[in-house]
Amino acid sequence: MKGVNEDEICDFVSLTKEDPISVRFLEFMPFSGNAWSQRKFIPYQAQISMIEKQFGKLKRHNDEKSSTSMNYSVEGHAGNIGFISSMSRNFCGGCNRLRLTHDGNLKVCLFGKDEVSLRDILRDTSLADENENELVNVIGAAVKRKNFSHGGVEEIKREMKRPMILIGG
Repeated sequence: MKGVNEDEICDFVSLTKEDPISVRFLEFMPFSGNAWSQRKFIPYQAQISMIEKQFGKLKRHNDEKSSTSMNYSVEGHAGNIGFISSMSRNFCGGCNRLRLTHDGNLKVCLFGKDEVSLRDILRDTSLADENENELVNVIGAAVKRKNFSHGGVEEIKREMKRPMILIGG
């Protein structure tokens, strides 16, 4: 976040020098309770520029279509880095992530307000075979309703109901 920890970006990249680890940089995202501000937002392109000033040109990986991370390597480093750029690069159409919240709701989009309750279906053990079919149908219907893009920062801020800590990730 600008003014908070952007001076640590290259320190994290340095961690990949000797160890074959993956470091991911997430863009600051608006969630309930996190005081999101455009002034604190650093788009992934600016992060790449900071890194390339210190480490040289990054090598882009060929990521899977469903990858939410754009992955890169620094020449001579054992590990790699990636950018989850959900605010400056909309990748919703290729995202295959689902989240099950602590209270049994399925979210097909991290930013979406819509949730589908799976709790009661999962708790009802009296009709196991029927419940499995119902579960498959409910999940399938939710996935089919998934949007292929989010509406941008203002819509996310307006519709966001849960803080990230209650969504899980």
